[in-house]
Amino acid sequence: MKYVVKLGGAGLENPALLDSCTRAITELVRDGNQVAVVHGGGVQLTRTLKALGKQSEFIGGLRVTDAETRDVALMVLAGLVNKGLVAALGALGQPAVGFSGGDGLVFRARKKRTTPDLGFVGEIAASDPRWLDAIWQLNGVPVLSSMALGFDGEYYNVNADEMAAACAIACHADALVFLTDVPGVRGSNGEVLRWLSIDQISEMAKSAVISGGMLPKLSACREALLNGVKRVRILPAEAADSLPDLCSSRVAHGTEVMVA
Repeated sequence: MKYVVKLGGAGLENPALLDSCTRAITELVRDGNQVAVVHGGGVQLTRTLKALGKQSEFIGGLRVTDAETRDVALMVLAGLVNKGLVAALGALGQPAVGFSGGDGLVFRARKKRTTPDLGFVGEIAASDPRWLDAIWQLNGVPVLSSMALGFDGEYYNVNADEMAAACAIACHADALVFLTDVPGVRGSNGEVLRWLSIDQISEMAKSAVISGGMLPKLSACREALLNGVKRVRILPAEAADSLPDLCSSRVAHGTEVMVA
C-alpha cells in the first residue's frame, strides 16, 4: 500500500514522540509499503522568528509570510527540521531523502489569493511525483518540507496539511494520515469524533466548533478524499504505534474523515 504521513507539532519537537513516529513509519516500510512523509515545523519556525525579533501572525490558521519570513521558513523547514527527520529515520536504519517541493520541481506553487493578502503563502498548482517513485524504488522514504517553488521563481510557504493532501493526490495514495498534537476532531460537546463526514465540515466551521489550524487540516482532508485518496485519518502522535495496523485492524484512536 501507499501511505502519505503528515508529521508536525510535538511529533517533531518531543524526542520520545519523534522516535515513536519514525519507528511506526519504518515498520510500515519494512512491511512492504511505500511511505512518503510531509512535515510541518511551525513551532520551530515561530521560535526562530522570535529569536530574530519577528512576531508571527496567523489568519485562518495560515501564517502571514513576508519575504524575510519566507526566507527563514526555507532555512528552518527545508533545512533544520527536514534534515533532523531524515536523521531520525536514518538512526533506525531506514534510508530517507529530504527535499522541498522545489527540488526536482516535484511540487509547483502559485500565490494563494486571499483577503487580506498573506504574502509568500502558496498553494500547490502542479506536481510531478517521479522523484517520489525513484526513491521508493530504492526502498527509501521521501521526506518533504512544505516549501514549493512558484512559476515566478519565488519560493512559497505552503501549509503542511495542504502539501500532504497534494502529495497524497499526486501519488495516488491509499491512505493519508495526519499525526497531530490533538486526539482528533472534537464535536460541539467536546468529545472526539471517531468518524466525520466531509459534509459536516463547513457547518462545524460556521458554528466555530472547529477553528484555527484545524480549518486547513480538514480542508486538506476533504480535498484528498474528493480526489481519489481512499482513507484519511487524523491520529494523535501519541498513538503513532497503531499506524502500521491502520488499514488491517480496528484502530480506536483519532478521527476517520469520510466522504459520507
